[in-house]
Amino acid sequence: MTGRVVVVGSANVDLVVDVPRPPKAGETILGGRLRRSPGGKGANQAVAAAWAGGADTTFVGALGEDEAADLILVSLGGAGVRTDLVERADAPTGTAFVTVSPDGENAIVVAPGANDHVRIGAAQAERIAEADVVLAQLEIPLDVVAAAAAAARPDAVLILNAAPSRELPDSLWEVVDLLVVNEHEAADLAGEPELLLKRVPAVVVTLGGEGCAVLRRDQEPVRVPGIRVDAVDTTGAGDTFCGVLAAGLAQGLDLPDAARLASAAGALAVTRPGAQEAVPTAVEVAALAVGGKAR
Repeated sequence: MTGRVVVVGSANVDLVVDVPRPPKAGETILGGRLRRSPGGKGANQAVAAAWAGGADTTFVGALGEDEAADLILVSLGGAGVRTDLVERADAPTGTAFVTVSPDGENAIVVAPGANDHVRIGAAQAERIAEADVVLAQLEIPLDVVAAAAAAARPDAVLILNAAPSRELPDSLWEVVDLLVVNEHEAADLAGEPELLLKRVPAVVVTLGGEGCAVLRRDQEPVRVPGIRVDAVDTTGAGDTFCGVLAAGLAQGLDLPDAARLASAAGALAVTRPGAQEAVPTAVEVAALAVGGKAR
């Protein structure tokens, strides 16, 4: 592994059920079998950075003292993620309730649980200070994201995946080097993606099956086309994208090239069910990024 990434974020156990269509308000529908798997934006992105991106990756998060925590730790460890700074909280491990429709689209509700207890202590701050890239999301308290940003060294890249969408304080805007959002999150934050460049130096807007757009101050936008695949489950695709993007930057790639790798990884992820189980290998990502065709 080369390049050091620290992911600060959430970890959940995902309870997933296939549905014929999303239920309407007040409606009960029958779904398929229930699947239980490791998830959470932070943990998913850490698995992607290590397994699909090949980076030396540490996950900073919090889990409960329950069997769900063990499920997540096994998944993280199996992907090569360092988990020595994951803390246990007096709360249940976070839980996500996920429905997946036949076209692969999902709807998710998260009960944060232990994710509300993530903290940046001395050991976490020391590891963050060693990282080339620090990656955070918004399924944990904003003050934790701010503390992680404060612990990063000046020449490190701070990536914020602003999901789920929420209002950000000026103090956080001022330290973000790269913002990763989808079209809906970009609209929530600024209306137009280009307006985000008034707040941060660079933005990557993910466009689902259409790829992504790379926006940087004083440079022409770069459009990374999507790769056509048959989608099975989109649950962890955005997280896979973010993790591989972080790994690519940590290993010295420029932003458009890292985004191309990340786009290929995200495309592969939607062809498989689950979140962390769907993360492809680094070899698969490299092959697809070069060939441009899913197998």
